[in-house]
Amino acid sequence: MDLSRRAFLGTVPAAAVANRRGGLMDLDPQSGQVLDPLGVRADFPVADTETYLNGAYITPSPTPVVEAASQFLAAKARDPISLGDMLGQVDRVREGFARLIGAKAREVGTLFATSDGENVVTRALELGPGHNVVVDDLHYETTYLLYEELARTRGVELRIVESVEGAAPAERYEPLVDNNTRLVSVSWVSHQNGYRHDLEALATVAHDRGAYLYVDAIQGIGALELDVVSAGVDFLTAGTYKWLLGGFGVAPFYVREELLDLIGPDRFGSLHIDGGGPTSGFRIYDDGRKYGYATMAFGAVYQLHAALDYLGRVGVDRIEKHTVPLAQALRAGLVDQGFRVWTPENNASSIVAFVHGRDPEGVARVLERERIRVSLREERAHIRAGVALFNTQADVDRFLEVSKTL
Repeated sequence: MDLSRRAFLGTVPAAAVANRRGGLMDLDPQSGQVLDPLGVRADFPVADTETYLNGAYITPSPTPVVEAASQFLAAKARDPISLGDMLGQVDRVREGFARLIGAKAREVGTLFATSDGENVVTRALELGPGHNVVVDDLHYETTYLLYEELARTRGVELRIVESVEGAAPAERYEPLVDNNTRLVSVSWVSHQNGYRHDLEALATVAHDRGAYLYVDAIQGIGALELDVVSAGVDFLTAGTYKWLLGGFGVAPFYVREELLDLIGPDRFGSLHIDGGGPTSGFRIYDDGRKYGYATMAFGAVYQLHAALDYLGRVGVDRIEKHTVPLAQALRAGLVDQGFRVWTPENNASSIVAFVHGRDPEGVARVLERERIRVSLREERAHIRAGVALFNTQADVDRFLEVSKTL
């Protein structure tokens, strides 16, 4: 039987976005707050066991998504799905991700991790002496390592924009971007403090000097709305274990259609083949499929398909309208308590980071005792919280009650 066409492998039931504990309008009898504005909390068991504000690290998958992954593994045990059907699921993921970011399916490929995308792009651009790449100091560490290596081996100049009070607006890039800049690389939402970049403004800065804009989107996609066309994004990659609610081992990769010929694959394998043979010569795909060269983490692909369906049912627009105000309320509460908050005021992401100024071991003990999950970063001197779709005002209030005691 073709299990890939069964409803449970990639279709989230409509009930998945209805609050099975009583509906969207359940109210806290004491505060009068809506308990579950998006109607999703019942799908996240972690919400019953702790105050989980660590979505910026790993966002738990909802139960319908976990079930899709489990069903894939069960199928492998009793009736393995054919490679052709698994590749069909990859194509459905490409289509779903394209819809999510306002792209065409042919512009989307699949890689294994977020860092794969920047490696593919930089190799294809053949960076060398005389070229420079501009990043900021809020980026992820993999990017610095990549460009330090390219500086050492190819003579590429790395230019780093210094943030001010946790922000790196486009105007701070302008003095560093010139006619020798090949790439402006940015984390759309910084993993360090949640700062959300203005991609459209950065694209203008890059394109005015003939450079391209590369976006690491793992901390934004699934939590925030994005249209890559209107934003002017040239290349984008996002792993799926954070706000996309998926697993590990698959990362959608977007290349603007006009640049598909420029960005070739950086390695080759049988899944590239679009026809031909060893005597007549092989042809490889000319769209996003050319980046998925070999056997993938297909379980993660099925998981991602279900996650994209889930997000489509809930609505990323609704998620953003729910989580960003909660993050801003958390920031305001921390400021009122006297903490030095590293996330800029009015920042429009789901992440808040601050310096706790206390003994790190003592802070860790308090958080563990109170069953609050956040990230301790910067040698455990900073706390980073990430508000997910299942979090509520009660979760924010609970954290602020505990932060008073740190």
